[in-house]
Amino acid sequence: MNMNWEQLLSTKRFGMEAYHGGKHDDRSEFQRDYDRLIFSAPFRRLQNKTQVFPLPGSVFVHNRLTHSLEVACVGRSIGNAVAQKINEEQPSVSPFINDIGAIVSAACLAHDLGNPPFGHSGEQAIATYFSEGNGAAYQDRMSVEEWADLIHFEGNANAFRLLTHQFEGRRKGGFALTYSTLAAIVKYPYESQFADKNKIKFGFFQSEKESYERIANDLGIIRNPENPNRYARHPLVYLVEAADDICYLIMDVEDAHKLKILTTEETKNILLQFLPENRQKHATEVFKAVQDANEQIGYLRSSVIGSLIDACTKTFVENEQQIFDGTFDASLIKQIEEPLRTAYKLAADISVKRIYRASEVLDTELSGYKIITMLMDSLMEAVFHPQKSYSKRLLMRIPSQYATNAETAYGKAQAVLDYVSGMTDVYALDLYRKINGMSLPTL
Repeated sequence: MNMNWEQLLSTKRFGMEAYHGGKHDDRSEFQRDYDRLIFSAPFRRLQNKTQVFPLPGSVFVHNRLTHSLEVACVGRSIGNAVAQKINEEQPSVSPFINDIGAIVSAACLAHDLGNPPFGHSGEQAIATYFSEGNGAAYQDRMSVEEWADLIHFEGNANAFRLLTHQFEGRRKGGFALTYSTLAAIVKYPYESQFADKNKIKFGFFQSEKESYERIANDLGIIRNPENPNRYARHPLVYLVEAADDICYLIMDVEDAHKLKILTTEETKNILLQFLPENRQKHATEVFKAVQDANEQIGYLRSSVIGSLIDACTKTFVENEQQIFDGTFDASLIKQIEEPLRTAYKLAADISVKRIYRASEVLDTELSGYKIITMLMDSLMEAVFHPQKSYSKRLLMRIPSQYATNAETAYGKAQAVLDYVSGMTDVYALDLYRKINGMSLPTL
């Protein structure tokens, strides 16, 4: 049994399944998802969360918020292009085909909402706190499945929780987004215990397992034919992932140029290899008229992103049948046509060697690791021993929406994770200083 567009594209809202109220304006349900995310506090906080480079410097580089906005723009373009192709080949296959761009764009906005402060090192710091640090003492209080969620803490799963979980005093259904938008952000549609052992990624915690299964069953998302413990991806996940893959690599290269980690010539060479010979010659002519280095790089960046959007759209359409029957097992960016595929790989290799290992990046990761580890240690101690005098004071710092008084150890740990992962870099650093007595008021 294959998936189908008619069932996959649904306006049903999570937590509001019984509600059938009429529309109050001319927005589609998926545009309402987008707007709901844009105006949310968790999305706003992304402006003070590290993408790759430290925040803020004399040169303004990307943070999680600007990255998410750019991914949403690219995702909309890919989604609209795919919708156009589907309409040409399968007219009237679903009344919501023309909304694919809006769904993908909304999902792109939400894809990083679950990431903790200080970039990917924040995820690693949380996971390592439980697997190697003081958090290991709580293992015997949880099930094997619950413990796997903690020692492999994953921002993707945390985003799904943030969007669907009913926090204390909040409404049922979390953000109450449409089923299709929620399914489109779950890159790894399985629980932690069924993840690949060499690179553990998963899409939902035990606490949200039933929520994802409800959405998947309603949308007709099938089980992975090679592993029944996993679901196949919702097809739009591939478009969200492609938009993210395009933006984080190309924009990181541009940021590295602005920070002088890469020279102008190195950056030009990286980006020019994505373009065919005739467009490279055209770029050379453009450079004669536009001599500002940043404008030249901006022109190339735009050209490269456009080429990658076209290539990913083509790859999706060509592999639609395999995507629908759950046998397509790769990201679109890794299956695009040559020479773009090789150019992307070469750029990624340079980024690993020159950008992601730059001292500025490593310093932020090391600092963030220390800050998050200390916060986790203090907050877990307070939540699990609330009767202690210091614990009582520290617990007053935790907003009431987080269930620190949960009955289970897993629930208590998740309350701490909800609080810490929602922090901005600035807030985490400020709380770290205050707990350590580094920012005492003037006496």
